[in-house]
Amino acid sequence: MKRIALIPGSDIWQGIFTAKHLDRLRQFGELIVNSSPGKPSKERVAEMIRDADIAITSWGCPAFDAEVLREASRLKLVAHAAGTVKYVVTPELIDRGIRVSSANEALGIGVAETALGLTIASLKRMWQLSQSTRQGLWEEGKELIRELYGLTIGVVGAGKAGRHYIRLLRQFEVDILLYDPIVSEEQAAVLGCRKVEFAELLDMSDVISIHAPSIPETDRMFNRQAFSRMKDDAVLINTARGSLIDEDDLAAELAKGRFTACIDVTDQEPPSADHPFRTLPNVILIPHIAGAVNNGKQRMGRHAVEEVGRFLAGQPLEGEVDLRNLHVLA
Repeated sequence: MKRIALIPGSDIWQGIFTAKHLDRLRQFGELIVNSSPGKPSKERVAEMIRDADIAITSWGCPAFDAEVLREASRLKLVAHAAGTVKYVVTPELIDRGIRVSSANEALGIGVAETALGLTIASLKRMWQLSQSTRQGLWEEGKELIRELYGLTIGVVGAGKAGRHYIRLLRQFEVDILLYDPIVSEEQAAVLGCRKVEFAELLDMSDVISIHAPSIPETDRMFNRQAFSRMKDDAVLINTARGSLIDEDDLAAELAKGRFTACIDVTDQEPPSADHPFRTLPNVILIPHIAGAVNNGKQRMGRHAVEEVGRFLAGQPLEGEVDLRNLHVLA
């Protein structure tokens, strides 16, 4: 019988895995559950995976280094019920040939849906019109509304969230541009968009949605030079990572009133009480809610359970991480 270890603290996994999920895991084999809240120690994880074939991880789990893996001779799969696996994967885990699966696709669905919601609400100017109607106005500002029709939408990054955002956009009559150096023109065409260079995307897009990973190559890629190329009345959406934006440069550009920014992530979270994003009228600042929140986290639990089933059935893993490309992943 296979042994499956559910590693995260009980306060974490109880928000991700339902009773139905746990029952399904027990059908696969013996389920060992961490019943203690809080981040599990390396010693606790090493004990739980000593005789485990599969480990399920999520937020708060330590790196699977030599100390954790020292007696885990049976371990063959780490199914990560969250997004990035960078803080779990180590050279020791890679050297042992242990396979790793991420729930990035499940997480990306919520991110993409939030980005689409921000896209529509911003073009419809719902934020501004809501404030004006509270002030007793009604018709003022409606002439500035735009529909998600006949516009150009720029997508930066075709990872799981970016690709799902593109799929959602294909339900509308818009032109979709993609900037992603590792996606070919042919691959972009299959996705339903056109591959362009970053400068062209900035020049042409009415809406720009950021879905790129936080890596050295993307650090502060949205800076003063990039903002100067953007259209007046454009909408900039960041549901990826705060490090992709030079926040001082963005605040200075937004102070001119040229375009709108929808910010879900900041470089420091939460941003300081006096951060200009909190007061600029053309900023929609939300508290990092684009990913899995509340019941949305259960989508990641389902994905992890299904990955365990696919692994045991000898089927391809939908979320398998190519550990050779870890440096370019989110």
